[in-house]
Amino acid sequence: MSAKFGPAGNSEAFYAAGNKSTLQAPEWLHGLGLELYEYQCGQGVRGSDEMFRQMGENAAAFGIELSLHAPYFISLSGTEEEKRLKSIDYIRQSVSAAEKMKARIIVIHTGSAAKISREEAVRLAKDTIYRALNAIPDTEVAFGLETMGKKNQLGTLEEVLDICSIDGRLRPVVDFGHLNARNCGGYFEKEDDYRRIFDMIADKLGADYAENLHCHFSKIEYTSSGEKKHLTFEDNVFGPEFEGLAEVIAKDGLSPSIICESDGTMAKDALIMKNMYLNALSGNNG
Repeated sequence: MSAKFGPAGNSEAFYAAGNKSTLQAPEWLHGLGLELYEYQCGQGVRGSDEMFRQMGENAAAFGIELSLHAPYFISLSGTEEEKRLKSIDYIRQSVSAAEKMKARIIVIHTGSAAKISREEAVRLAKDTIYRALNAIPDTEVAFGLETMGKKNQLGTLEEVLDICSIDGRLRPVVDFGHLNARNCGGYFEKEDDYRRIFDMIADKLGADYAENLHCHFSKIEYTSSGEKKHLTFEDNVFGPEFEGLAEVIAKDGLSPSIICESDGTMAKDALIMKNMYLNALSGNNG
């Protein structure tokens, strides 16, 4: 087993190469040497059943593993119960699309903690996701809960792990850029800063959750409130830097799935990460 890499959605280079349909993404990514693709449903689950099935067939044909990002407007911790429970419908739609394309995990935003205590936000999120799990009992698709980048959002690593602890079908999705941004930078300065993330996951949920983590990585501009906007790997101001994470993955024999969410250059930057990881592997085996 080894780390795998790919983009979130289609990069500028994908369209510059003459591609017009997301159905072409698996072949294009295979040609680059990447292994993953996160299908984007941030604005809603849109597409026919046949299109989702075709996406899955194309991905299988080119050895691309799929995940799916659920709608951004899901809020597990919403204070208006009707709107909060509507999130269950959006999760069900996401799972249905993921099943058809044989994606193994959906990625869900945890919600807001702006108007209530963080403890109450966690309680509401647990209630919503518990109801969603019960409403969708017969699926092999994992429910991934993402760490978030703004301070007023629910989604510290500790909060995500707490929510994930209620059911084995829940998985933490660590966004390293988000964690760095919500802590206003400097959160990942050395290898052990990355290693502690995997240690926390293993301690709370078990070693398998840490070793096979689904995660996001990008450099993110931040303010005192946390995340402002996603950047590219050309940024040398905000970070975080990937080298330390590459070393930890290589030295500790981890097998994460790493999705790049750079702004427009996600495939290019995913390939940069893969090459850093391969260099770290060769260095540690040499």
